[in-house]
Formats: sequence, C-alpha cells, structure tokens
Amino acid sequence: MKYIRTPQPKRNKSHIPFRLNLLFFIAFLLLAALVAQLAYLQILNGPRLAAEVDRTNKTTVTGNVPRGLIYDSKGRALVTNKANNAITYTKSVGTKSQQMYDIANQLARLIDKPAENLTKRDYIDYYLAQTKVSKRITKKLPKKIQDLPSADSDKLYKYQVAYVRQHMPTLTPIQKEAAGLYKIMNGATQLSTVYLKNQNVTAHEVAVVGERLTQMPGVNLGTDWERSYPNGESMTSIIGRVSNEKSGLPADELNAYLANGYARNDRVGTSYLEKAYENVLKGSKSQTQVEIGNNNQIVQSVSKFKGQQGANLNLTIDSEYQKKVEKALDDTFSSVRSAGAGSLSDGAYAVAMDPNTGRILAMAGQHQDTQTHKVEDDALGVINRAFVVGSAVKGATVLGALQDGVITVDHNTQADTPIYLPGTPVKKSVYPVGTFSSLDAASALEVSSNIYMMWLAMKEGHYAYSPNNYLKLDNNIFSKMRGYFNQFGLGIKTGIDLPGEIAGLEGSTHDSSGNLLVGSALDLAYGNYDNYTLIQMLQYISAIANNGYRMRPYLVNSISQTLSDGSKGPILSTTQPSVTSKIENTQAQIDLVKQGMWQVVHGTNGWTTATSLNSLNPGVAGKTGTAQGFTRESKGSALTETITESFVGFAPAKNPKIAIAVIIPNLKAETTTPYQLQIAKEMFSDFYKMNDIKEDKGYSIHQKSING
Repeated sequence: MKYIRTPQPKRNKSHIPFRLNLLFFIAFLLLAALVAQLAYLQILNGPRLAAEVDRTNKTTVTGNVPRGLIYDSKGRALVTNKANNAITYTKSVGTKSQQMYDIANQLARLIDKPAENLTKRDYIDYYLAQTKVSKRITKKLPKKIQDLPSADSDKLYKYQVAYVRQHMPTLTPIQKEAAGLYKIMNGATQLSTVYLKNQNVTAHEVAVVGERLTQMPGVNLGTDWERSYPNGESMTSIIGRVSNEKSGLPADELNAYLANGYARNDRVGTSYLEKAYENVLKGSKSQTQVEIGNNNQIVQSVSKFKGQQGANLNLTIDSEYQKKVEKALDDTFSSVRSAGAGSLSDGAYAVAMDPNTGRILAMAGQHQDTQTHKVEDDALGVINRAFVVGSAVKGATVLGALQDGVITVDHNTQADTPIYLPGTPVKKSVYPVGTFSSLDAASALEVSSNIYMMWLAMKEGHYAYSPNNYLKLDNNIFSKMRGYFNQFGLGIKTGIDLPGEIAGLEGSTHDSSGNLLVGSALDLAYGNYDNYTLIQMLQYISAIANNGYRMRPYLVNSISQTLSDGSKGPILSTTQPSVTSKIENTQAQIDLVKQGMWQVVHGTNGWTTATSLNSLNPGVAGKTGTAQGFTRESKGSALTETITESFVGFAPAKNPKIAIAVIIPNLKAETTTPYQLQIAKEMFSDFYKMNDIKEDKGYSIHQKSING
C-alpha cells in the first residue's frame, strides 16, 4: 500500500531580532529590581524615611542680658543700665541675599537710620544682592568667567564687584539707608541676633515695624541696654568703659573672647573695673532652643533659660567724699595755674585709704597737657604714673636704717654735717649749713633733713668718706636700700584690683664704665632718685599707720546679685582685707618714726614742714616731700628746673582711720606755697566731718618726749 505523506506547512521565522529580546529581558529585570526596591523602602523602611523627611535640627540661640550695676560704699548707683527700644534681626539658616535686600529696602522706608561709615564696597554688596542684577552683570562678563563652576562662586563675585565698581549707579537716600541695614544683616552669623537700630527708636517706628513683622522674616522688636552714669562721669576713669555694639570685641583679644562663648558684637568691659570684673558684670545669656526644618526655616522656638543679669559691684569709695576730694584737687590746681606756677606741671593727684583694711576711700587725679594746657580727669594716674616724690619717703629710710642696725631706738643722733664730693655740689638740706649741729631721727623727719638720710645710707654702705674725696660704698648699697623700700611697697606693684598698675622706675646703679653711682645712692636715701606711683606711697604710709602691715589696696568691697524685680539681691562675695607682707621692724622702731611724723605737723621748730595741718583735730601725722627735677617747656627746648610737692599722712594719729597721699609734680622751681598741704588739709577735714570723728587733742607715742 502506498502511503502518501501530507506536506507540513512551513514555520514563519520570527521578525523580532534576538538583541531586542535581550533588551526586553534586561528591562524586565530592572523593573523587577525597582519594584523590589520600592517594596523594600515602602514596607520595611517607610516609617524611618518618613521621619527623615520630617526631621528638624535643634540648636541653641543665646541672647544678651543687662550688665551688672556699680554702687558706691553707701549704696548710691554710680553706673546703671538705660533701656532703649531696639529693632533687631535674627538671621535664619540659609537666608539668601535677595531676602535681606528686600527686608532692608522695606525697613528703610519705615525707620530713620542714616547710613554711617559705609564704604563703596558696602554699596556694591547691597547692589549685587539683587538676583536679577547679579545675573545681568554676569552676562556682561567674559564667557570664560561666566562658565566658572559653582565651586568658584567667590571668584565670580570678585569679577562682579570689579565690574560694578566701574559702573555703579547713583543710589537714592533711601537706598543708601537700606545699604546700611543690609550690611548689618549680612554681617550677622546664622541664628545670631544683631541690632538694626538701638538708639533713638521712636514710638512711631516701633508701631509701624511691629505691624509688618510677618512681612519681614527675622526682624523683631526688642530692648537694648547702654551704660548710664547717674552721679556724673567723674569716676569713669576708675570705673572704665564698655565697648558698644558696633565696635564689639576688642581686636587684640578677639580669639580669647570667642573661645569663652562671646559673639563678635557683644559688649565687654574695655578698661579698668569694667574690664577687671568682666566675668562678674556680664551675667549669663538667655538660651532659646530653636528647631529648624528641612527647608532651613525656624519651625519652633522654646525659651530654656531667660538669662541672669550681671552681678553688681559695691565699691569701697563713698561718692560724696570722692566729690569733695575732686573739688579740693580742682580748686587747688586752679590756684596753681592762676599763680603761674603750673605751666609745666603734669597735673595733681590724691588718693585715700583705710590703712587697716586697704579699702580705697577716694582716688582722684587731673592731668594737664603742658603744650595745650588742657586739663582732663585722670584718676588712674594714681596707679599708672610714677614720680620722684622727694622727702616723703624718709620714714622708710629711717626704718630701713633701724633694721640694718646703723641706728637704734635709743641711739639715733647724728651730726648734721653736709657731704662734700669732688665735682658735685655740696649735698645738704634745704636749710642753711650749720642750722643744726646734730639731729635725732624724729627731729630729722620733722625738719626733713637730707643730710641725716644720706649719712644713714653711707653707714649702711660701710662708707669710706673724707671731704672732697671720692666716696666708697658697698656695691650692693642700691639693692639693700631698695630692699627696705620694697617692704613698704615702694618700687613694686601694690596688687590693687585695677588693670594697668605700673611698678615705678628705678634709676641706674652704675655709670657706663661700671662705676657705682655713689652720689645717686645718697639721693635715693632722701627720695630724689627713683620714681614711685602714688598708690605705692599710700601703701607705704598705711604700713606705718597700722604698725607694720602692708595691706593690698582694693576698690570692690563686695559683689551682689540683682533680683528679677530689679531690686538689690543677696551678697555673693565680700573682699577680705589682705596683708601682703609685714615689715621687719619692731613696734618701738615704728613708734619712733610715728613720733617724727607727728612732729612734722606739730613740732615747734622754725623748719618744721607741715605746721599748716596742726589745727586739725584730732591731730594728724605725716611727711612732706619736695623733689627737684627738670622738664622741657616744649620739644627741643632747654631743660627747666622744677619742683614736685608731695605729702603722705594718716589720721587720727592715735588711732588711724584714713591714710592719704598727694602729689603735684613739676611746679615752677621758685614756688614756695605748699599746695599739697592745702589738698591734704581739706581731705582730712572733710573725712572727719563726714564720719563724725570727734576731737582728741592729746597724743603721745613715748613716755618721754623726743626733741629735735
């Protein structure tokens, strides 16, 4: 049987190329991976990622608080804070220049804020803050500059600035004010608050700005503080100054302040008490926790700490007594100038202290510019100017000699014989040679014998002396005498709680050939060589008044807090009197010098130097000084001889409650009026009246009198 095969139809070949199938397959795999990834993100990590989208950053913003106040010893306010309305700006994270430009323009139409100290660059920065202007300027720059990558934006901006500098349009007065406001806002760091206007803000400005706060992000109404001086500014050279918001932190201490949490525009004390007690006066800044959303806008702010006003300083100075001392100084120095004696004088200075504690009772000074003759308040000259004070140091000279053993309490009489050295004028006292054949220590202080003091120095230096021959002294004579003086604080810093104190100035001990300056050593003995500050002189006389204790002077008696209602709060700390050292003299030796200082005021000899004070009751004790010097009337002119008048003393002599030091440098050489005693008398008399110190006419150190 014959089988017939039926032909099968031909299969058509696929028209889809293999490569296309491969692409479809790859696309399928990618789609599957994408679906898997979406499922992973949505199902497994959906909540976490949603939280990430809604995440906010938290940061703490600080705000300034009022500075601590300063009071005198009686609770009178010397320095307070004056509250001023202020318009502030807080810069958000990521704030654009265009936004600040718009706010500045709007605000310039609402407030009066004249542009101050703006440079051309400041106006250029303001002009370029407009996005459309910036883009237009860029198109005018060379193509290669236009194509700079975004990482070189600073470089592009420099080219834009250079172009605008040549093509800057004229700004209207309103635009210039806006430029000033823009500069302040642009200079703020993120989340920091700056003052756009903090002086003379009117009620109208507060109202119109307050109505539009929502239209100006970051702008707010606030309060600023500035220092006020209810008692006048007479003591500001002691109190010091505070920087303003413009000047901010001092450039030379910028890094130190920033490291301690200060902002660049913070106010800080720049001098004296304001600076010395900065950590006390500044207070604790307020703290606000700010939440910033993912769009860099502030979502929420919560006050965490409202801040604490700075603590207050309660000074040792009675401002009423201070005024009287200032008046005595002013009146007397005016008399000096009127009499023609003060044309070369640097001024006049006076300071008072409780010798038993170191509490400063008053500190005053006037400095005269000898070229212009302008007189300015200079109370700090008491601690930062040094003078040759003359015989006022002789109490230290005698006490040093007593320590050295060259004289004793019972044997201290010396011949009052002048000293003749070759090539040098005779070394003598003010009174004529031969006035006294001999003097004891107390009488030598009474009549201010230079001869007596020079013989003490020669004895301390184991002298080899014969008239008109070269004098030989131990090579350590300067260090020996200065060592005695240092015990009283003469020539070294006292440690007063004020910055800027100097140590004085020591004269040379040897000439250029290495020879000992023996004549200068003798001058040192009676106070006509080294330079001392007036605060050192005060510490020295106080150590004699209190029987040998060198007290550290201080101006801040206590530190107290201010309560939330503005009233005075509790005392936080009180300064305790501090003994720097004890002089190495016995009580009998100190009493001998005290007796001499009593005789300086109450002696009956014709050469007694301070009898104009003997009418004071209770009686005072002290020592005058007159030092010779030389100065120039003008730069390049010949040296002119002058004298410096000084006085140190304490009262009442029996039970001292006040010690004072006064100096008037560089009076005309022919001056004979004891101007320093006029000031001293008023200082003692006013102190007696203000502190109700009763009369006590009697005084005696020794049972037997010491005759001069």
